Amino acid sequence: MPTARSTTASNPAEIRTYKGEDRALRAGRLGTAGLLLSVLAASAPLMVVAGVMPTTFGVMGIVGQPLLFVILGAVLALFSIGYAEMSRHVHNAGAFYAYIARGLGPTAGAAASVVALVAYSAMQAGVYGILGFEISGLLTTYLNVELAWWIPALLAVAATGALGWLKIDLNAKVLGVLLLIECALVVIFDLAALAKPGAEGLSLHAFNPDTLGGAGLGTALCFCIAAFVGFEQSPVYAEETSKPHIVVSRVMFLAVGFVALFFALSAWALTVATGPSEVVETAADAGPGLLFQLTENRLGTTFTDVLHVLFVTGMFAAMISFHNVVARYAFAMGREGLLPAAFGRTNPGTGAPGTGSLLQTGIAAVVVLAFALTDDLPAGDPTAPVLHLFTWMGSVGALGVTLLMATASFAVIAFFVRRGTAGAQVWRLVAAGLSGLALVGIAVYTVKDFGVLVGAEEGSALSWVLPAIIAAAAVAGLVSGLLLRRRNPAAHGRIGLGNEAFRLDQAAGSDPAE
Repeated sequence: MPTARSTTASNPAEIRTYKGEDRALRAGRLGTAGLLLSVLAASAPLMVVAGVMPTTFGVMGIVGQPLLFVILGAVLALFSIGYAEMSRHVHNAGAFYAYIARGLGPTAGAAASVVALVAYSAMQAGVYGILGFEISGLLTTYLNVELAWWIPALLAVAATGALGWLKIDLNAKVLGVLLLIECALVVIFDLAALAKPGAEGLSLHAFNPDTLGGAGLGTALCFCIAAFVGFEQSPVYAEETSKPHIVVSRVMFLAVGFVALFFALSAWALTVATGPSEVVETAADAGPGLLFQLTENRLGTTFTDVLHVLFVTGMFAAMISFHNVVARYAFAMGREGLLPAAFGRTNPGTGAPGTGSLLQTGIAAVVVLAFALTDDLPAGDPTAPVLHLFTWMGSVGALGVTLLMATASFAVIAFFVRRGTAGAQVWRLVAAGLSGLALVGIAVYTVKDFGVLVGAEEGSALSWVLPAIIAAAAVAGLVSGLLLRRRNPAAHGRIGLGNEAFRLDQAAGSDPAE
């Protein structure tokens, strides 16, 4: 029997014209290939190999990074089992918060919505730091032009915001071409590294569990999870996907498998090229330049120059992907009364969530400007945007996404138990429970080791201020949900319903966003 929180399909035409406004994203615009390329673009293969991996080796001192990708791939595959099944029953651009609302209640969903907004915004803002640093370096090297990192970073913010107004299928094509080129270049490097290994030869030492020891393991886990971010975004596009009950789950499993194998191989290639006993010291000295030093020696200057350019375009692809996700979260929240009603409308011409796009653009610009004005420690250090904006914001975002995945795992269990179908889903619920516990453990370990990430002395406020950003977002969301329940119980009860909320409200002659 359908209930007030049913997922029965509604008529998109009726929803779209409700009160003369666009209230739904355009349906059927993405197939398997388009969605897969869109979500994989967020992982930015070249950015991970050139930015995340050297940081994990050099700053966190974890030689066993290739093994971490294998372990995390297994954990996230378990997570995807329950998450994919949930995606068959709930189609909502709010994804994480919608699932949590349907399983753990509307107030929990409201808290998750703010955490998602903050986490994905932080991750995108972090990318602007390394992008600005790289473009500034390229201008100095090839054109002898000195330009502060924040200038190209802000230009990228504006360009990404402009693309946010365009229809999603165009963005998918842009993302797809850049992604395929990136992957090809990384594979060429991997083969070159294995063909010409360092002094220690084709060593498998990086897959030894003993290499996972060290004070930075928690933040290394968090950073490596950040490399996977993208696969969990598949349900965000469910409303725009043809056959979402099939395509969304298929894309999730393909993305997790690809990322785990691709990055495990690439991280191993880095250890082979430098030698496992030297990779930490070499990465600490070279930083984001590690990959380019290795390709210069093995593949020559021309290949390295092309790699630098694709490094920039790959980061730009990741920014577009994150931007699209945040804009859709804002759209879903506006549609359900968690943000002002203006956010719950799409552009009439393109069907894009335009107001959400403007919000994300504004957030990114403020964060970049804040770091440009204050991130001067040590004074004049050109790597500050990489060490601070990229590393700090990336880790804050990854922590938020990890907690969202853990909470969603438990929400999946609650959802099917409340529906009385737990018996038919028992193996999926066991997988969800195991992944939820593992993700909670990773989150706790990450918070414990946050001081290693920021290089803070014992007792430094930075060790808890950065993780507290996610805690503050959760509290703000809880308060917002409680206030909405008190002010408008009907709207509160519809959190997570998405399009179905508007079908119900059309029948009642009201609008939950008002």
